[in-house]
Amino acid sequence: MQKKVHIKSYGCQMNAYDSVRMAEAMAPDGYAETADIEAADLIVLNTCHIREKAAEKIYSELGRLRLIRDRRRTEGLSTTIAVAGCVAQAEGAEIIARAPLVDLVVGPQSYHRLPELVRRVRDGGGKAVETDFPAEDKFAALPARQKRQGPAAFLTIQEGCDKFCTFCVVPYTRGAEFSRPVAAVMAEAEKLAGYGVRELTVLGQNVNAYTGEGPSGEVWGLARLLAALAEIPGIERLRYTTSHPADMNDDLIAAHRDIPALMPYLHLPFQAGSDRILAAMNRKHTGAHYLRLVERIRGARPDLALSTDIIVGFPGESGEDFAATMAIVEEVGFASAYSFKYSPRPGTPAATMPGQVPEAEKAERLAILQARLNEQQAAFNAAQVGRVLPVLFERPGRKPGQIAGRSPYLQAVHVEAEGIRIGEIFPVHITHAGPNSLSGVIITGTNSGMKRFIADGSGTDAVAPQTAELLS
Repeated sequence: MQKKVHIKSYGCQMNAYDSVRMAEAMAPDGYAETADIEAADLIVLNTCHIREKAAEKIYSELGRLRLIRDRRRTEGLSTTIAVAGCVAQAEGAEIIARAPLVDLVVGPQSYHRLPELVRRVRDGGGKAVETDFPAEDKFAALPARQKRQGPAAFLTIQEGCDKFCTFCVVPYTRGAEFSRPVAAVMAEAEKLAGYGVRELTVLGQNVNAYTGEGPSGEVWGLARLLAALAEIPGIERLRYTTSHPADMNDDLIAAHRDIPALMPYLHLPFQAGSDRILAAMNRKHTGAHYLRLVERIRGARPDLALSTDIIVGFPGESGEDFAATMAIVEEVGFASAYSFKYSPRPGTPAATMPGQVPEAEKAERLAILQARLNEQQAAFNAAQVGRVLPVLFERPGRKPGQIAGRSPYLQAVHVEAEGIRIGEIFPVHITHAGPNSLSGVIITGTNSGMKRFIADGSGTDAVAPQTAELLS
């Protein structure tokens, strides 16, 4: 009988990519993915250490897995339980000490060894902990990409971080910055395009710090890589995340102007508006620097939508410091944002800094911030009503006859339509905006309505070339 693996992924897009690659790594050993955790012979929790109490949430989940394992055992079925990802890297053998039902622990730099670790456990070799930073390129050790459903895919091109923000565990769980060679990235992208992927999001902890070795030994930056990826037949859309302001160079800003496939959406965290707090965070930029960057990027791509990350209540943050954060929010105007109360991470410098902000103050500031960010997101969504946007359809909608996709600005778009295939891009006249999604009508037939929207300016000039191509 074919064995089954269930992988539960927490946190960022890089974990989502890693989960896919772990499933692909297990396939040669006869494991097929299953969404039914109770049917799985191998259960992997691919963890994230960024959020508050991340480790405690994993231990709580392991308590539930104990019940599943015991139930399967009464049916004569064995269950291997693995903890992977950044909590695994941070906690190591402590996970097995606290939760003896865990069979193996594997860090994010070693998951290419998952098949051999599982074999060792199942063959009676005892529990396994693999949290080293191996010298070999884990990507080179992974199998070739397999065909998967869906027209959008992630592709990790860079890992690790050398910035050492004082609140962040990434340098300790993911290691130093590493950029994959151009040839390896291109080969994986071409494989995905051959499987029908039309939108590719390249990933990295500091993705715009990418410095991969080119075919002739020269160093490529992210802008040059994006230009090459845009030439792959079948790849219609490109995105990248997550960026650091300190690595947003002239070439990458120009790429937003010069590469039509690069979508007009950028996630660019600023974290705090106060220069004093930014210095305490070791962010290596100032509020003014961030605002100048936004001005230059929007000069290159006027319709570009921005999202960001913001932390409130960092140690020592005063009311004036928080007001500086709100001032940047007002000046930039974000299409979406992720905002959090500061929470200490063991082992990071900020965890022991003086001036820890009381929880009630953090909660009050976060509520004020999120209320304004929600207003900005609602305004951005409402501004799309009446426009025509090319939408890549990715999945059936929740309602019968409905299909869902993404706008160039990464908004969810729902339409009522028959005969539209997953993976197709169609112009959609946006008729309604909700807090988290848009809905509209596909323009078909002669598309005279579509041409009218473009001609009178009620469509978007920035996506008009893509749309015109669809109409030709």
